Amino acid sequence: MKDERGVYYHPFPQNKRVRMYVRKGEGTVWFRLCNEEDPELWERHGWLAYEAVEEAGRMFDGKGFSPRDAYDVQVARRLLRDEDNGASA
Repeated sequence: MKDERGVYYHPFPQNKRVRMYVRKGEGTVWFRLCNEEDPELWERHGWLAYEAVEEAGRMFDGKGFSPRDAYDVQVARRLLRDEDNGASA
């Protein structure tokens, strides 16, 4: 999907108010979280490189929020590939 901010997916399909925006750059995939219920999150979150997500996943102790639950590099790559091919919704 795509809007004025860019290409995104819903990392938590049951909550359509949360969007994960994705882009390519510097040889990696970048993520940025947006939540309609917390408008300031967009400014606080910033763009995060996938390598940082991988590192956070290695440090995850099984309690609380798992980075791998929201930051899905396979979905991101597919969306970006579709966007490059002109197939974005």
